[in-house]
Amino acid sequence: MIVTFVFSVYLTDSVGADLDGPFSAATWLSIAIALAGLVIAVTAPVMGQRADRGGRRRRSLAIWTYLTVALTALMVLVDADAPYPWFFVGLLLLALGSITFEFAEVSYFAMLRQVSTPATVGRVSGFGWAMGYFGGIFLLLTAFLGFISGDGDERGLLGISTDGGLNVRLVCLVAAVWFAVFALPVLRSVPENRPRVRSGGDAENGEVDDDGQGDDDKVGLGESYRILWRDLKALWRRDPRTVKFLVASAIFRDGLAGVFTFGAILAVTVYGLAPGDVLIFGVAANVVAALGAAVAGVADDLVGPKVVIIGSLAAMLGTMTVLLFVDGTAMFWIFGLLMCLFVGPAQSASRSFLARLAPPGGDGQMFGLYATTGRAVSFLAPALFGLFTWGFGTDRAGIAGIALVLLIGLLLLLPVRTPTRAETSATWAGTA
Repeated sequence: MIVTFVFSVYLTDSVGADLDGPFSAATWLSIAIALAGLVIAVTAPVMGQRADRGGRRRRSLAIWTYLTVALTALMVLVDADAPYPWFFVGLLLLALGSITFEFAEVSYFAMLRQVSTPATVGRVSGFGWAMGYFGGIFLLLTAFLGFISGDGDERGLLGISTDGGLNVRLVCLVAAVWFAVFALPVLRSVPENRPRVRSGGDAENGEVDDDGQGDDDKVGLGESYRILWRDLKALWRRDPRTVKFLVASAIFRDGLAGVFTFGAILAVTVYGLAPGDVLIFGVAANVVAALGAAVAGVADDLVGPKVVIIGSLAAMLGTMTVLLFVDGTAMFWIFGLLMCLFVGPAQSASRSFLARLAPPGGDGQMFGLYATTGRAVSFLAPALFGLFTWGFGTDRAGIAGIALVLLIGLLLLLPVRTPTRAETSATWAGTA
């Protein structure tokens, strides 16, 4: 709602449409998001680590979630009729919100082992990912039909005025309330994680208190980075495949992100979809991705996450190859949706793969690294998409650029050994 479909578009096309200066509104947006990504890349692992060590994962999730809610709600103030200073206020809210959301997601992903068992982690991850797709679709359609659709000075079934972008601003408020309400079940039902007790730790270093509770207040931020580096070196010595998986998944996840980032552009410029039909395709794409994630979650538990990821990436590469040579809206609908069918499974299985590998009590730190590695290579798909479109002189060639990113990630994943059932069971030790 905020980053992809509604607020970011409103910010660049309405609030910043007549912006003066050397940078366009879209360029300012890219700068803000890039700076937010840098903050996330540098700090996410430490934020997850501190929540692990202090036994404060649920509290961390609550803090970052409701900061995101507050920032989203404040977007209702960004008036299109007064671009100065509201355009830059909107940029700041969007950048800060993307940071707090990512921090919340680190703690949320880290809870996966708290709500699953070694035998069900795949289907729990897949079901959760599917519900995320369905929830987003429902909210998007609600906002579109209720606040955005139609023409004239009043939009949507609710007849909301467009003065100052009020109809879009109210969508931000709806999204904030939605997020706040649906965060409550996990915060009420999932218990707090146990504090991470380190071998040889002591209360003075903030690693464990006299009563067995972690104390982050005794560990400075600099010390947290030292602990992170020490843990990474120990992780490489003990099980280097975790580091290898983080690298491989970062690359293919960037390819998956590229599918959604550039899919709408290709739909219009290459395959002839009308701009109004792109939203309909987007809804359909999310539906099939959700169904794929839910079904693949069961397969994940039966055959392992690596098989699901490899099968999904291979299927996507096959459909992308077909899309390179076909034309017309019908072909795009068929093979575009077929490709999206495998996006959800690759995402959910990647999350369950890391959950099986993360050391006991270190879920937050590992998923923080998951976020960091993803941010570190997030330039790959956009760069190769642009390089191929420029080099071949056609937007269609950008498909090959994204496919190349997926292929590199797939090849890096192949030698990474799947966790055995015994290893997966062992990682659940010490999990609340």
